[in-house]
Amino acid sequence: MDLGNVIKNIRKQKGLTQKEFASSCGITQTYLSQIESNSKEPNLSTLRIISENLKMPLPILFFLSMTEDDVQPSKRKAFEIISPSVKSLVNEFFSV
Repeated sequence: MDLGNVIKNIRKQKGLTQKEFASSCGITQTYLSQIESNSKEPNLSTLRIISENLKMPLPILFFLSMTEDDVQPSKRKAFEIISPSVKSLVNEFFSV
């Protein structure tokens, strides 16, 4: 999963600085930076706050962060085929 990078990209697309976004989430800028670089894994309650502030449902954040390695080997080919289309649809729907 590449959750940190997904959070970072959505935050930037919304025109928010790390400082602004961290403050709105009630966390430090340092902690947000660690989350965005995938060096720290936030707990579920922090992820919920982040998703609310991004106006993006948490399951959608999880889906957008999925990589081929997160999928069972027997289902990777299907993931490769449908993932780009589904991610594009999700991005359009949520104006990412």
